[in-house]
Amino acid sequence: MSLPPRVTPRCFERLAEIGAGDAGKALRVAVEGGGCSGFQYQIDLDTPKDDDLVLEGDGQKVVIDDVSLPFLANAVIDFTEELVGSRFTIENPNASSSCGCGVSFSM
Repeated sequence: MSLPPRVTPRCFERLAEIGAGDAGKALRVAVEGGGCSGFQYQIDLDTPKDDDLVLEGDGQKVVIDDVSLPFLANAVIDFTEELVGSRFTIENPNASSSCGCGVSFSM
């Protein structure tokens, strides 16, 4: 069964820390063609659009356009902090492989 993506509390907390919602922005997660594996994630702060799927928590929003949504079914959107840096991440069960950077994947 295909479910919409899930956003972790840590992701929403990080968006609140940077004041994304206060500026009227949301975390936009999109899938585009390209990258070394065929598809790549595009993650930006953006203004929500009328036809976006809006996932809300902690007063913050994560938005996904309808074209990207099938690629992100059952995915988990998170925020991680590691020795090499911090970033928003996507754990995508639909991806059959991904490159080392975690931005590019294939299906």
